[in-house]
Parts: sequence; C-alpha cells; structure tokens
Amino acid sequence: MTEPALTPPPGCPAHADAAPLYGPRFQTDPSQVYQELRERYGPVAPVEVGGGVPAWLVLGYRELQLVTGRPKLFGRDSKRWNAWPDIPEDWPLTPMVAPLPSMLYTEGEEHRRRAGAVTDALAGVDPYEVRKHCEEVADRLVDGFSGRGECDLVAEYADRLPLLVLCRIFGIDEDETPVLIRSILDVLDGGPAALDAQHRMARSMIDLVAAKHENPGADVPSRMLAHPAGLTDEELMRDLTVLMVAGHQPTANWISNALRLMLTDDRFASALSGGRRSVSQALSEVLWEDTPTQIFAGRWATGDTQLGGRRIAAGDMVLLGLAAANQDPAVRGASGRAAEGNNAHLSFSHGDHRCPFPAQEIAEVISTTAIEVLLDRVPDIRLGVSEQALVWRPSAWMRALVALPAVFTPGAVVGHG
Repeated sequence: MTEPALTPPPGCPAHADAAPLYGPRFQTDPSQVYQELRERYGPVAPVEVGGGVPAWLVLGYRELQLVTGRPKLFGRDSKRWNAWPDIPEDWPLTPMVAPLPSMLYTEGEEHRRRAGAVTDALAGVDPYEVRKHCEEVADRLVDGFSGRGECDLVAEYADRLPLLVLCRIFGIDEDETPVLIRSILDVLDGGPAALDAQHRMARSMIDLVAAKHENPGADVPSRMLAHPAGLTDEELMRDLTVLMVAGHQPTANWISNALRLMLTDDRFASALSGGRRSVSQALSEVLWEDTPTQIFAGRWATGDTQLGGRRIAAGDMVLLGLAAANQDPAVRGASGRAAEGNNAHLSFSHGDHRCPFPAQEIAEVISTTAIEVLLDRVPDIRLGVSEQALVWRPSAWMRALVALPAVFTPGAVVGHG
C-alpha cells in the first residue's frame, strides 16, 4: 500500500529527491541503501520516513560522533521539530519521536538526574545472577521445542528469552511477557497498531510502579523509587517504558541476528563451532555487520548549521544512522571489515544519551548466554528454509527478522542437569 505523502516544511528543497527509509528494498537490504546514499550524498543524506516525512540521515562515523557529542547544536528535545504542524495525529511513527516526558527527551541537568537514577538502578543488577537466570530460562525454552525437531528461533527463543530475564530484573510476573512482546514489536514496526501499543505499554508500567510502592523488592523499579533523584511516579513510569523497550528489542535482535549468521554464514559458523573464537567475539562482529538498532530517532537542530556539507535548518530532524556509521569505509580500513577485538562500533550510540554501561553489560550477558546454551543443547541445528525466504520486519529503526525457522534432530538435543 502506498503511504500518503506529507508536504515537506518550507525551506527543504534538498529533500525533493530524498530516499525513502521504508519499502521492500530498504526492508530487505538496508546496507546497500546506505552505501548508495553515501556514494551519492556523502556522510549526510536527505531521506524520508513513513508518510514522506523529511529528515537527514547521518551515515558518517565522525559525523555521528559530532552530532551526539554536541547537544548545544543537536538537541534531544523533539519539541523543536519544524515538521510537527504537518504531522497527522494518527501518524504511526509518533511513538518514536513524540516529546514524551521521559529521559529520552530531557537535556542538560535534567537528563543527568534522570539518567543517573537509571544507571545506578541497573548497576545494582548482579551479572552473575543474570547469567544464572538466563541459563535456566534458555534451558526451559529449548525444552519446549526440543521434542519437535523444529522451531522458530525468533518467536520461541530470541524474543522470549530477554523479556523473561528482564521481567525478573524488573520484578514483573512472567505471565505478562506475551502482551509486552506484542506491544514492543507494534511500537517499533511503526504500523497502524503502534499508537495503541504505546498506550498498553504505559498502562503496564503505571501498574508496575503502583505495585512497587506497595511491595518494593530487589529490582530495578524499586531502586529507582528509592533513588536520591526523587523521581515522580510519572517520571518513573516513562523511564521504565524506555528501559523495557530499549532492553528487550535490541537484545532480542542481537541474538536472532547472530543466530541467522550462524545458520547462513559458513565462515561465521565454523569459527564458532570450531572454538576459534568466543561467542563474545562473534557477537561483537554482529554489532559491526548487522547491528539490531539500525537507525535512532534522533536529534533536532537547535539552529541553522552545517553538517557533512549539508545545510541543516533549525528544527530539522537528524536521524542517527548507527548501522551506516559502523559500515563507514573510513573506520573499516582496506579489508572492509572491522578488526577482531575492535569494540569502537556505535551500536550503543555515543555521547550523553548513549546506552548506559550497566545496560550494555546486561544485554551482552543475556545474548552470550543465549547463544552458548543453544549451541550446547542443539549442536546440529540448521536453517529450516532457504536464506532467501527469510523476511525482515518493516521497522525503519530495527534490523529484525519476522521469523527464523530452524530444524534439528530431536534425538541430538543434549539434556541439561
């Protein structure tokens, strides 16, 4: 279905030939789109997101660091966006850019207060306990499909495992995971269900905050409630929503993208199965080559400026092309591949709004454990369809498979203690 085009704001002639960040071609092979944009426009390209809405996509590694490192030039508060007068109320991508009062859109001292509470609460999570619980959950999930000889590694493993672990960290009942997963996917896909999904997520977090007031525990929401930052219930609900979405989908897609490479790339698979590299090293390669968060929305120019040879007007939306920046030839060298052990990727963003280190550590523990348990339990697992039959989600923001069918010999599944 053709999406209705919106009229670009005045003063946007550069967007007359903007590239769409939607549609089958972008959905299937965004890397090729990034390469073509880089060749045509350089490190900053005029693009449009769903509905013909104009934006600038930062493709260059250095330029992305500049944008994220200079908040006085490129602010996080989306109320600055000059396109708001032209955006319909039911625009499906609104949940990703609307200036909700969460830590995502705060700046300066207010952001430091909110982010400090989040970082301290996450720092209280014991990574050894996370690994132990993750192993238990992974084994339970494998047990659920081990007798069939087939499974969907997205729906039955990669999507469920991180959220079940996050539920433990957040003190949420596991029974809520199916609704939470559906809500998160709907928000990030940016389709007709996105706005309703955003409201469901908010309702779940409101209920969670009320429950922690009544019965605090050794969990992230309770630590945030008790933090000296003095978060209000509204602030806590908003920031917990951010944590839930940001904690689940990138981690789930990090796992599924790694599993896809394991099942389709002989070099990647043989290095893993032959013990020539650790799972952690393999996951680092995934962040360079097929990072789960492709594009982050975004930053908004605080005034007229220049970036990558482009004139950026005050209020223009600037999208962070995390995947494109990771693929920038300027940081790849002659080989075209990131050097082994190089963790200078921008998959966790950069600057004041980058993913907090404790959150990165939790995501890596969950992802590493998920891959290790699956390799140990199902050593003969293989792709259940042709690689060409795999379908990617329509999200402009995430690189995520709709499904990853796999087959294996039921008798070859290794039991656990």
